[in-house]
Amino acid sequence: MSHNIRIKMCGLKTPVDVAAAAAAGAQYVGFVFFARSPRNVSHAAAAALALAAPDGIAKVALTVDADDAALDALTAAVPLDMLQLHGGETPVRVAEIKARYGLPVMKAIGIADADDLAQIDLYSGVADQLLIDAKPPKGAALPGGNALAFDWSLIAGRRWTSPWMLAGGLTPGNVAEAVERTGALQLDVSSGIESAPGVKDAELMRAFVAAARG
Repeated sequence: MSHNIRIKMCGLKTPVDVAAAAAAGAQYVGFVFFARSPRNVSHAAAAALALAAPDGIAKVALTVDADDAALDALTAAVPLDMLQLHGGETPVRVAEIKARYGLPVMKAIGIADADDLAQIDLYSGVADQLLIDAKPPKGAALPGGNALAFDWSLIAGRRWTSPWMLAGGLTPGNVAEAVERTGALQLDVSSGIESAPGVKDAELMRAFVAAARG
């Protein structure tokens, strides 16, 4: 296990969540701007959370197929370090967003089987980072945060031109195996550090980091 593994804790909703994520050793904190999510936060709440984050922790906004008007309002209201695109944004749209906002962009890519891996090459080099996630089940209300893992052997030993982060159903109980099998150097966790949907648990945060870094 590597002590250098970088961890993003996503879907934080309270200042206590942010403080706990920082204390546990997260390098990124993520805020969700998607109305149907139990982790959704308002711009005002997110601004307060971002300001509460200690120096050196990257503040990431998760958006889903947001248009320029929505992103203009978001970036004006919340001090951010990165935009995470979790919808069907095309490589062209990713490039537009990077140019318009001058912020690094992370593109989420859902994986269910080997056919989905071609998507990664499409976005690699356009996005600053890739989030390799489990594809949501058909009819799912949420594009992520579904506590689902995918078959990690699909990406074992693979490397792309953009840095990438492993997501999808990671928990304190499976994260060590996930790292071992994929070689991931960055991890994204949301539901795996919750006691109920949208309710973060500081104890689970600490356990996740300890297991991830071995």
